[in-house]
Amino acid sequence: MKSIYSFSLEELTAEMLRLGQSKFRSKQIFAWLYKKNASNFDEMSDISKDFREVLKANYDFNLPSPTITQESRDGTVKCLFKLDDGEEVESVLMHYIYGYSVCVTSEVGCNMGCAFCASGLLKKKRVLLPHEMLGQVIAFDKYLKKKDPALGVTHVVVMGTGEPFDNYDNVLSFVRIVNSPFGLDIGARHITISTCGIAPKIVKFGKEGLQVNLAISLHAPNDELRDKLMPINKAYPLEVLIPAIIQYQKDSGRRVTFEYILIKGVNDSIDEARELFNLIAPTFGYVNLIPYNPVMENGFERSPDENIELFHDFLLQKGVKSTIRKEFGSDIDAACGQLRAKYAKK
Repeated sequence: MKSIYSFSLEELTAEMLRLGQSKFRSKQIFAWLYKKNASNFDEMSDISKDFREVLKANYDFNLPSPTITQESRDGTVKCLFKLDDGEEVESVLMHYIYGYSVCVTSEVGCNMGCAFCASGLLKKKRVLLPHEMLGQVIAFDKYLKKKDPALGVTHVVVMGTGEPFDNYDNVLSFVRIVNSPFGLDIGARHITISTCGIAPKIVKFGKEGLQVNLAISLHAPNDELRDKLMPINKAYPLEVLIPAIIQYQKDSGRRVTFEYILIKGVNDSIDEARELFNLIAPTFGYVNLIPYNPVMENGFERSPDENIELFHDFLLQKGVKSTIRKEFGSDIDAACGQLRAKYAKK
């Protein structure tokens, strides 16, 4: 049985028409799910009892439930969620000056095999369905509202475990639910999808008409280094990736952000900063520099603060809009995939 939370408004409208209902029925159901927080179909009092029975026979209210919660001194919250089939995924709530952001996982495990990343310690078992991603956001929203009814999730980033464009259709349905004014009503500019560089999907995404943010996990300024750090580069090298990004920007009218994790002695020198500038100059993209969260199994180290500042200053001097990401959860399993990997070992 499919969760009622797995449908975007457009998909639910098609379902209602298939069941002989009017288009308006889908908006009624969305209102009960996302505005009135109904917990079952019987609460939907403006829908006939007969059709509520039809809904109960076809759909359920399943959402993943948090099982283990870690809270950091800086306010970061990390949860392990159990899915219906017993698999587990993790998600993170982060507090910024502009609001609360949830980092959403899109797959159980990851096959991208990035050398520095904890997500790939456990290989991909399956993709997540829209309701399994949505449940991560809803759980954190409830967590915040218990503390203060005025609080809530304001931003969503699909940057957790898994490659979102390896789960393209489900991720887009999830994004449409989150963005819909009848759904969670989180603005498009407050939603970000991160990809490690699946070039054909980047081009496809540019034609979707969505105004959400796109981030490219780059982490190296040349093919030789990126091949070592990110196996996806062998399938879509920089000579393929950069034109795909330019095409995306042409079609969508949106600039991308390049994510660049700084690893000591690997990719953090001024020479690499210069290469990065030359590589991305045609895109006019932004750069988000990320101090590395060490993963014991990988052996890489965080770049020293001095290197991070020098790298950052070089990009700014070249006119590249660049920021250094705030570090979260240093006293908990902060890196993507660490919490799940730890409990899987146990």
